[in-house]
Amino acid sequence: MKSITENVTNKIEINKSIFITELVKIKDVSKIQDTLNEIKNKYKDATHYCYAYIIDDKKKSSDDGEPGGTAGVPIMEVLNKHDLNYILCVVIRYFGGIKLGAGGLVRAYSKSVAEALNISTFNELIKGYIIELETSYDKQKELDYYLKDHYKKEYKESIIYTIECDKNTKEYLEKNYNILSIEETIIEK
Repeated sequence: MKSITENVTNKIEINKSIFITELVKIKDVSKIQDTLNEIKNKYKDATHYCYAYIIDDKKKSSDDGEPGGTAGVPIMEVLNKHDLNYILCVVIRYFGGIKLGAGGLVRAYSKSVAEALNISTFNELIKGYIIELETSYDKQKELDYYLKDHYKKEYKESIIYTIECDKNTKEYLEKNYNILSIEETIIEK
C-alpha cells in the first residue's frame, strides 16, 4: 500500500472538455467535505466535481451528475489499481459541448486520474503504532534525538509525547519509557 507524498493537480483536454484532477493527501474523513468545498470554490464554474476517496477501510465515490458509474467508479478503480490510501481524488470537468457517451466518460475520467498519478511521487505505507508516553524533562533531549521527528509534545509536570512509529521503535519505547497508550495504525515508511 502507498500514499502520495504531496498534492498534485493535472489538466487534460478530451473532445473540448477540460478535466482537472486534484489529488489530495488526506487522513481524516471528517475533512473530506471541507476539502471538496474548497475545490468547488476554486473551480466555481465547472460542470461536475466527481470524486473518490480511500482512507483506511472507508471508501466512497460520486458521479456528481454524470451518468451513473461513469465517473466516481472509474476514479475509484484507478486508485485501487495503484493500491493507494489516504487519498482524495477530485476530477473537475468543464463541459466542452461534445457528449462523450458512457464509454467515453469512463475512459476520460480514468485517463485523467492515471495521468495525475503518473506525475505523482509515493511513500510506502506499513503497519505502525501511535504511542502516547510520559517522560521527565531530563530525558527529553535523549528521546528527541532517538525519535528525530514524527512526534508531538505537550509540556506539563512531565512531557507527554504522541509518537507515530514502526514496530522496532515501539519495542524500544516499551522497554525504556512509561507508555500511556498504544494504538495500531498505518504509517508512511
